[in-house]
Amino acid sequence: MSSSSPRLGAHELLGTVLDEGSWVGWDSAPVDPAPDASPYAAELAAARERSGCDEAIVTGEGRIHGRRVAIIAGEFRFLAGSIGTVAAERIVAAFERARREELPVFAAPASGGTRMQEGTPAFVGMVKISAACAQFKAARLPYLVYLRHPTTGGVFASWGSLGQVTVAEPGATIGFLGARVYEALYGRAFPEGVQTAENLFEHGLIDAILPVEALAETADRALNVLMGAREEPPEVPDVPKEALPDLPAWDSIERSRRAHRPGVRALLKLGATDVLPLHGTGSGEYDPGLLMALARFGGAPCIVLGQDRRGQTLDEPLSPKGLRVARRGMALARELHLPLVSIIDTAGAALSKEAEEGGMAGEIARCLAELVTLEAPTLCVLLGQGTGGGALALMPADRVICAQHSWLSPLPPEGASAILHRDTTHAPELAAAQRVRSLDLLADGIIDRIVAEHPDAADEPEAFCQRMSQAIQHELAMLTRANPKARLEARLARYRAL
Repeated sequence: MSSSSPRLGAHELLGTVLDEGSWVGWDSAPVDPAPDASPYAAELAAARERSGCDEAIVTGEGRIHGRRVAIIAGEFRFLAGSIGTVAAERIVAAFERARREELPVFAAPASGGTRMQEGTPAFVGMVKISAACAQFKAARLPYLVYLRHPTTGGVFASWGSLGQVTVAEPGATIGFLGARVYEALYGRAFPEGVQTAENLFEHGLIDAILPVEALAETADRALNVLMGAREEPPEVPDVPKEALPDLPAWDSIERSRRAHRPGVRALLKLGATDVLPLHGTGSGEYDPGLLMALARFGGAPCIVLGQDRRGQTLDEPLSPKGLRVARRGMALARELHLPLVSIIDTAGAALSKEAEEGGMAGEIARCLAELVTLEAPTLCVLLGQGTGGGALALMPADRVICAQHSWLSPLPPEGASAILHRDTTHAPELAAAQRVRSLDLLADGIIDRIVAEHPDAADEPEAFCQRMSQAIQHELAMLTRANPKARLEARLARYRAL
């Protein structure tokens, strides 16, 4: 945390994030947990005087861009924001009230952790806080977290780490074990730069680093996706296969590899709104080849998992970490019951010692199993190259739509040629024989719709992305109207019949 950056108190933070005049407190006067005339009672009295708050947690509600939001905010100036029995009860009560009133929760912790003056009873309060948070999320309500400087100990290890979207203050100290405790226990300084917001982002543990001034706009974008009204989509008639040119498979493969072909980033930029990128697995990994985001296609909110052609290189292809990011997206879709849109565009998953030891085969298997049985509506978009298990891992969905020059194959055709002919020159004829192109996929029942390219998405990126966006809107609307049990049964029957 820069020494020049002021540490905002709870009410100062809320004055920056919430609509003016919208704050309503939920807290009543606390029952003093300390014996009269005890040193702890004196500490509490001094903390109230110094902070202007009656406890380390402030709860209530306000509005962000006009939308009601429940608030749980830490006050570090009150005994370093430590959580005792009173603060824990406030957090639990806020989650419970928000669940009853169906409000999203915005949490902004700033804390050194458990209150040492209250010992084990306060420490065990982490359990009831985590339980209240889990029950709140089970009601499919959004939980957004802003980690402030500092957030450590039992706060970071409970309600600070359970957000569906988690961002942090620039330069904030964030970690589990306090550096002072580490030094006392082990006799050496804790390594520098580990417990920082920037390091957590680098390791895929948080979604973004944001100044407080950007919070309201970011929260509004997230809530527009997570709680926004759904609108009627455009009617998008299927393109008759007779209207599509009967081009060789190799022609499509070459077009799909053009450098200027629009990928997932272009599709989101030109065809979606309220896009909020999410970052990493939340468990210490990320992969630049797998993009995850909240977004809306027209009136259709969704979670997007997209293989990013810009993030995949020969040196760094799609890794097992990328598929673990994808599984985080599937978990969010399940938790929030939001539609999941998976976008395939990959030259293939990594073939390396690191990929083998990182569990590539197992991650493909788990993605297939989780995606094909996911209770939320699912839509797959074949956007570009579709090579191997890395592509197949994101394919099983209620509906599959395909760009005209996208394709799906067990190996790149050159690899199939190398297996069968010990050279790559037979790749074009093998691509045809293996039925990899969109027209063949449609005829074989693997895809449901083709989105035309005129003649090539690379030559008309904006128009193509608009067409694809309209197709996505239409498909998502149809899926969300369907009976969930019947939709899942139909999906399983579809793949059973292939």
